Amino acid sequence: MTVIVVSGTGTEIGKTVTTAAVAALALAAGRSVAMLKPAQTGVAPGEPGDAEEVTRLAGDEITTLELARFPEPLAPNTAARRAGMAQVRPHEVAEAAAKLAVDHDLVLIEGAGGLLVQYDDEGATLADAARLLSAPVLVVATAGLGTLNTTTLTTEALRARGLAPLGVTVGSWPATPDLASRCNLADLPHSAGTPLLGALPEGAGSLPRTAFRTGAATWLGPELGGTWDARAFTAQEAPPAP
Repeated sequence: MTVIVVSGTGTEIGKTVTTAAVAALALAAGRSVAMLKPAQTGVAPGEPGDAEEVTRLAGDEITTLELARFPEPLAPNTAARRAGMAQVRPHEVAEAAAKLAVDHDLVLIEGAGGLLVQYDDEGATLADAARLLSAPVLVVATAGLGTLNTTTLTTEALRARGLAPLGVTVGSWPATPDLASRCNLADLPHSAGTPLLGALPEGAGSLPRTAFRTGAATWLGPELGGTWDARAFTAQEAPPAP
């Protein structure tokens, strides 16, 4: 895969840390990596955004590109409108990714919020950019109660648009998971109809780079370059029988 779109079932669920982990594994495998952020919201000029966070965790050798930055933490179309700035269009995302793919083995596109957050006032979403690129979408989900619904809605929305979900990762696996989280590990693949490809531990984003790059292999499955075993992890975390 040359281009992977990283989307989520919502906001603040671990998309950036997951993107960094995928990038770290690709770098460890000797691949050149670029990270594209179509729209960064809620960050002022000069402040570090998601692209800077990915390089902080995974490595400075990653090429990063941010197409637009809007100061208010809102949906990209609303944030752009309120700032009096140009909105991001799907073809711009696709064109930028295609250019990066010429010189990089892997291009990671990290969305804003969930899959169907609007980027312009015509209703364009990250899914439209993924469709232009024919790119698989990695879905980042939460661990706990409610994730079966939001993750399944996301994968159904992908398939309705002719897009393939690459799989699901849990963006932040709790240090002390509750019953719902532990049950969801087994239920997510069946509900969403796509494999579970990883679970990043809570607090992974606060690790220093060396520890993060080392740990990434144990958090993500072979499909993403790691050694994490979905079946073994699910069995380990399974709740006792009632």
